[in-house]
Formats: sequence, C-alpha cells, structure tokens
Amino acid sequence: MTKAWSGDEFVLDPSRITIYIGATGIDGDHFKRGQLMDRYGVQINKTSRNTVLFMTTIGTTRSSVAYLIEVLVTIARDLEARVAEMSPAERAAHERAVQRLTSPTAPLPDFSGFHPSFRDSPEETTPEGDVRRAFYLAYNDSWCEYLTPDEAEQRVENGDQVVSTTYVTPYPPGYPVLVPGQVFSPQILAFMRSLDTPEVHGYRPDLGYRVYLDKALEIVAPPGRPPRPAPPPENPSA
Repeated sequence: MTKAWSGDEFVLDPSRITIYIGATGIDGDHFKRGQLMDRYGVQINKTSRNTVLFMTTIGTTRSSVAYLIEVLVTIARDLEARVAEMSPAERAAHERAVQRLTSPTAPLPDFSGFHPSFRDSPEETTPEGDVRRAFYLAYNDSWCEYLTPDEAEQRVENGDQVVSTTYVTPYPPGYPVLVPGQVFSPQILAFMRSLDTPEVHGYRPDLGYRVYLDKALEIVAPPGRPPRPAPPPENPSA
C-alpha cells in the first residue's frame, strides 16, 4: 500500500468499500433504505445507481464488520430465494431491472462551452466563460423560460443555441453536467436522457430545463465586454 500510495496515479482507499449491486435489480438508493437502513440499521455513506459505499473509521470494530458481512449474506440469500419464487412475469420485470442497472449509461459528455454572451469577447474560441455573470443574470425571471427535453433537443437540432441558467446536477453522484451560461449539446441531452437517477438538481420534471431567452443573451452581449448584470437580491434564499 505504501508503495502504491507514493507511486501510482490512482490508489484505492482501504478504509472505503464499494459494493456493486447492479445484479440485484435494486438501485443504490432503494438498496440503502429498504435493505440496509430499514431492515438492519446499517448506515452507509454514498450510493450510485448500482453501487453502495461503506466507510470504516478508527472506531470500526471487528464485531461491526462481522455484522455487516452477516447482513450482506442474509440479503443475498433473501434475494436469491425471492427470485426463485417469482412468476414468469415477475422474473421478466426483474431481468429488465437488472439489465437497466448493469447496462452502461451514455458516455459523460465533454464540456460544450459558454455562450458568447458570457465570454470576455464574442471572438473568443476557448470554452472559458463568466459563470458568475450568467448565474446572477438568471435572477430576472422575465429573461428565462423552461424547455422540456424534447423541446430542447428540437431547438438544438435546428441549430439554435440553448443556454442553461443554472447548474444541472444529477445526484448521485453530484457533479454538474451543465453550469450557468453553458450551451446545450446533443451529447449532453443524450447523457441526461440515459440517466435513471431519482434526483437531478436544476431540472424540474414538470417543466424541464430553465434556459435563457434570446433577448436576455442579446442584452448582455453588446460589442466588446458585456456589462455586468444588476447585483443579486440582498437575500437570494428568501
């Protein structure tokens, strides 16, 4: 471990244990709550669509590790018995759930770049931009609208630049796929469609994506450096 820690590009933390649960047909959040917490009182750190993460500390005892192993063995046996007793229709539904959790998602999309309105100058070709300016501009609701995934895809296919007003962050794992001022791409939309995570911050299932109207992008992008938007409210969280 000492040699790997000092010389390898990536190392495994021996205090953290990741268990792949895709073959159970149960996603990480339901496995965490329905199997571990509610039935056995086992608290875990993180989940993904098909993994759960256990963390050990200096206070972890041999008996607590033995209990965890016993719990996991019991869950595995219960799942095997449940699958064996399934009807053909239930077995088909279970196999579809397993297929969904074991199939890879769409590849993580590359960063598409900022809209020219949020770059230092419209001529810039680098992907960098002013996230802060884009973030605070969205406080003006009259400059924003919502698009469903189908509407966003249609506009992108038509060659329009659809620009996010906010961070769009699937959880788990909790990393942003879109940031304020970023332009939607076909790869981003395909990735978002492939996700089956229960929670996506910055996306409303009933409304869709919050994006900028064209008039807002025109207002903040005069020749040269665009002006700063008005300062945010004193209490943005109110």
